Amino acid sequence: MATISGCGCGWRAHERAYVLALSGKKYVWLGWQQRQGKTILAHLSAEGWQRHSAGAGAQGPRWYDWCWLSLAPPMQPAWRRWLLVRRSLSDPTALTACVVFAPQATTVAEAVQVAGTRWTIESSFEAAKGEVGLDHYEVRSWAGWYRHITLAMWAYALLVVVRARHLQQEIAVPKEMLVQAPSNSLAAFKHVYVPYDDLAVLA
Repeated sequence: MATISGCGCGWRAHERAYVLALSGKKYVWLGWQQRQGKTILAHLSAEGWQRHSAGAGAQGPRWYDWCWLSLAPPMQPAWRRWLLVRRSLSDPTALTACVVFAPQATTVAEAVQVAGTRWTIESSFEAAKGEVGLDHYEVRSWAGWYRHITLAMWAYALLVVVRARHLQQEIAVPKEMLVQAPSNSLAAFKHVYVPYDDLAVLA
């Protein structure tokens, strides 16, 4: 039985857990019937919701209400499928859903933490667009696009490592050995202060 029009079949065959966003137009197996995502969301019970944080955000923990529904069991005996529904605290009509395939012992809190990593990934992509030009390309072939994306993500990973290194060094290096870096966005990303002996490396 397909969970989302066949999506995830390969992962289930290799028993790899996943959390996939569900479009309202897609169908899932609820019991022995295929139900459209938006239909399920429109008929959710008012009971059975749990409040969990989806991880830290820019303004603190990202709290939502979550509903955990069992879907048709997969072929793998020790695994289960669920529909994980997120509801906004400020707007209870704002609902989003994910299909979860995971071991039977998986809890709602664990699934929520995995679903919450999407915000971290999206934030990283936004930072990469601004700092290393992830979306600044005009290519006409997949190979050209792939080369640009690979180089941009490598550059972004390098900046993250350099910044983490200098955050650690800031604690150990005396203030008199530090110099203020230029106030452009790239320098701010690396860190406000850079040791003298590393200026040539970061330039």
